[in-house]
Amino acid sequence: MTLLRSLTGPALVAVLVSAVPATTAQAATGHSDTTAAAAAQWGPAYSPGRRAKAVGSLSVSGEDHGDIPAASTVRISGNLHDLTRRGPSCGWAVFRITYRTHDGNLPFRHRSISTCSYGAPKSFTFAYHDVYQVELKVCAEPKAARPSLTCLYAGTWKVLYLSR
Repeated sequence: MTLLRSLTGPALVAVLVSAVPATTAQAATGHSDTTAAAAAQWGPAYSPGRRAKAVGSLSVSGEDHGDIPAASTVRISGNLHDLTRRGPSCGWAVFRITYRTHDGNLPFRHRSISTCSYGAPKSFTFAYHDVYQVELKVCAEPKAARPSLTCLYAGTWKVLYLSR
């Protein structure tokens, strides 16, 4: 029984690693071309309880496969939908962008978009440079200046792009 338990962890990690999609450039073009821009659709991604939805596209250009691989530019665009008819809830799309610094570190920053208008999707577009990974989480919460700590740190992030 202990042998089975000790193999379960590494086997699960192997399954999860193999389930992570290829980089967006490789998935869209079939190969890893470092100069061509590639676009891929993502979503729909829903909040718990399906009270908010985000859908869009992500394009990558200039992938660098050095010591720490990163894309020169990642452009993310999409629409955020608030699906709550009643109450003070708003839809949130929170992106966690991990980027490469000049000294080789991989810090991250959050980019949040919100809408409180049922039936009227909010469009967004933004770009970042030297991007290693892009993750998404969709939440439905009361109107606020920024997403709550529960939205940011509870649950799992959906990987939209990972440079390899």
